Amino acid sequence: MSDWPAKLAERFSTLKWQMATAESCTGGLISACCTDLAGSSAWFDRGFVTYSNDAKTQMLGVPAELIATQGAVSEAVAQAMAIGAVYRSKAQVSVAVTGVAGPSGGSPEKPVGTVWLGWYINGAITTELKHFEGNRKQVRQATVAHALEGLLIRLPLVS
Repeated sequence: MSDWPAKLAERFSTLKWQMATAESCTGGLISACCTDLAGSSAWFDRGFVTYSNDAKTQMLGVPAELIATQGAVSEAVAQAMAIGAVYRSKAQVSVAVTGVAGPSGGSPEKPVGTVWLGWYINGAITTELKHFEGNRKQVRQATVAHALEGLLIRLPLVS
């Protein structure tokens, strides 16, 4: 994980873009990983830790009805979180994560390790459903890694 912030810094610097995060199950770990790099304020605008449903609604504008009908751990909520992070920041890019880190909170439909990720990049949004194995710490670490790796893959290449 340690080289992703440096790669992101280089890519964002070339693009002259900034990023924001919208985190639920990772509780700010993606933001922390990015801001561990000195100088990250040049490309990292802000992070939203929206662990509760109310926070998702208040801070990111995720409709409460959407959470009620789809569940907090859903593709629709991951999309809304990613969009909200960009619209409520100066960023052109966001990554959003919402999931069940465990050890409790899972269900047969959404077992522990279920995570929805969303990436909003300059007007386009993509999502992905992952099922990570392991304990709470391992699920959260895998989510951070996949979120940052997914961001790098999706960012435009510039020469």
